[in-house]
Amino acid sequence: HVQLVVSGGGSVQTGGSLSLSCAASGLLGSRKCMAWFRQAPGKEREGVALIRTDIDHTEIAGSFEGRFTISQDNNTSYLQMNSLAPEDSAMYYCAFRGGTCFWDVSRYSYWGQGTQVTVSS
Repeated sequence: HVQLVVSGGGSVQTGGSLSLSCAASGLLGSRKCMAWFRQAPGKEREGVALIRTDIDHTEIAGSFEGRFTISQDNNTSYLQMNSLAPEDSAMYYCAFRGGTCFWDVSRYSYWGQGTQVTVSS
């Protein structure tokens, strides 16, 4: 089993920055993908960023490029969010799977607790 503990989030004004972290523990294996998704009320969960921690390969979803970055260190992934806007307000989730990263939420068996990000105008 894998445990994911998310920290960070909170409230910020438009243009501000927030950083989220996700610490993974348990039977992680050697090929590890950590991902960030978000879900706003009434909307589907959408992919934000992915990182294969064993090869340090990262992907940022198109709509977040230039504003969001993902990094990792010792089985903890970090999502740095800059230039935040009210439409970025959502519950943010961390997910883990062994092996290849996917944008499809159904591919992930392990999820951390969500953390709320609220951006005010």
